[in-house]
Amino acid sequence: MTDGHASGSYLPENKHLSPVSRLKGGGYLTSTVSVFLLAVPGLKAAMETPILFVCLAGGVATSIGGMFLRWRSHRLEQKEKHAAGRQAAGESRIRR
Repeated sequence: MTDGHASGSYLPENKHLSPVSRLKGGGYLTSTVSVFLLAVPGLKAAMETPILFVCLAGGVATSIGGMFLRWRSHRLEQKEKHAAGRQAAGESRIRR
């Protein structure tokens, strides 16, 4: 096993993101922007009917909240992989 540095995984020492994390983050950011863009056409009708506005606002909020949760879980997984890699590297040094 590697210590996570060679594979470009989560690096807590300097807070750099791996290319995979950057792509995922970019995808979530793109999805967040698209949620707002898709909400704009319905906003006029939603402003005239309170229940439509609540549904539109709720849909936007839950969609963005879900993307944030997926991003956060990805970051936690990367952190766990990094910690496991460091632990395995430490154990292999002890056995020698």
